Amino acid sequence: MSRPGRLGLALGADPSTLYRYFRGIDDLTLAIADELIGRAMRGWRPTGQWRTDLREIGLRIHAAYLAHPEAAVLTASRVSGRANEIAGDETLLGVLRSTGLPDPDVVRIYQAFVDQALAFAALDAASLALPEAARAADERVWHATYAELPAETHPNIAALAPLLVARMNDSAYPTALEMLLDSAEASIRRARRGGDRADT
Repeated sequence: MSRPGRLGLALGADPSTLYRYFRGIDDLTLAIADELIGRAMRGWRPTGQWRTDLREIGLRIHAAYLAHPEAAVLTASRVSGRANEIAGDETLLGVLRSTGLPDPDVVRIYQAFVDQALAFAALDAASLALPEAARAADERVWHATYAELPAETHPNIAALAPLLVARMNDSAYPTALEMLLDSAEASIRRARRGGDRADT
């Protein structure tokens, strides 16, 4: 069965219906990408606190993609240029510019923020998209293999095994997001110190 045929079956629609609204499978893929961003941003309201706002947006993007793992794997690397994506980008850039960062730093942090959110969404979604048996087998490796390695041959893994077992089957995205926000905060402090010196 063709990809449109499989997709039509999954959506409960005749494949010809899809072609009535989309120019082809790539057009549909971009529409799905834009819809995921729209779902992530739907209902979001700014607090005026840049770190709080960026954290919430990042977690919303990650959650929206993980709610539809097959679509996330298909679309996380795409740039749709459509309304929801553009609105999301405008919002992110506005939050970053509100900090007073120089424009090059705004763009640098914006790129890192977006790429990090989508990369973790794709990574975590790929795991969720696995067949249940394969995913369960991967998760058991930390308990059945790493936790059993002897300290004589693998002293670092053995020393950290309980912590690794407790963490490694969960997404690292929240931790990575906080690290990125820490880096952004350091950039903001440096920019403000530079501005203070320029005023004196």
